Amino acid sequence: MFYTGGVPFNLARNPSYHRSYQFAAASKLDGYVPPSYNKLWTTLLQQEKNNFEKLLVPLKSTWKEKWVTIVSDGWSDPVRKPLINFLATSGSGPMFLKAENCFGEVKEKFFIAKLLEEVIHQVGDQNVVQVITDNAPNCKASGDLIEGRFPHIYWTPCVVHTLNLALKNICAVRNVEANQETYEECNWITEIHGDALAIKNFIMNHSMRLAIFGKFCPQRLLKVADTRFASIIVMLKRLKLIKRGLQAMVISEEWSTYRDGDIGKASFVKEKFVDDDWWEKTKMWDIGGDGFDSMEDVGFLEFADLSLDEPDFENELLED
Repeated sequence: MFYTGGVPFNLARNPSYHRSYQFAAASKLDGYVPPSYNKLWTTLLQQEKNNFEKLLVPLKSTWKEKWVTIVSDGWSDPVRKPLINFLATSGSGPMFLKAENCFGEVKEKFFIAKLLEEVIHQVGDQNVVQVITDNAPNCKASGDLIEGRFPHIYWTPCVVHTLNLALKNICAVRNVEANQETYEECNWITEIHGDALAIKNFIMNHSMRLAIFGKFCPQRLLKVADTRFASIIVMLKRLKLIKRGLQAMVISEEWSTYRDGDIGKASFVKEKFVDDDWWEKTKMWDIGGDGFDSMEDVGFLEFADLSLDEPDFENELLED
């Protein structure tokens, strides 16, 4: 089935896949005929949709009591189709509402406000107290329109997006007279940011170096999209997690004898990984924190950044 039908191998990690075979092995299914193509995408699909909606009823029933925040964010699917997703969040948990295909549309304030208004009516405007988007000018303007149409609903800029912009501004500080004081205070942040990116690129952009890395570090070196919140912090947190493996790698015989790469950059990476002062600077980003599972107790704002093509969501849906 996987080979003849081109079924993604990730299906083998889906709990439903295992349960279906376990059920078949424990049951007498003589003469059983699997559902046809037409039945799968019509009748059975509609039945499953109805069943899923029933499962959401208990969550929806709490909206009137716990109130709802509409969270919205734009993203692109694997074929770069522009989408805007909408979630309803409350004290009972988040619920995905829809993803709107915006291909061919200009995402100006009236268009975004129209989509938000449709979702507000879907949830029930009497249940909604807040909408959260990023703080781009068009989103802020659409938030003003929503506040004008629904006086009891407030627009709030996404804290995640705001912090990301602030972090980018800090890392973008240049050593010029107008920024001298800020540069002296924040230059170490820019240096750590540059070091981490250079190290990540050096290791990941060559198969042999990546193979050496794999021998010493069981976890992957995360390659986080720049558009994700505080991507550099996510990467530094992973570096901290695999610190011992990285240090063992750069003092290993394989690292010192491999000569096909850039010797200067290899020395730079080794110098950073064995430098205690450099590791101390990474701690100043406050990247320790408490560990948490892929989606467990994830904040509503962060949840809005996830899409079905992203590893966090994939792990939650297809984890063994």
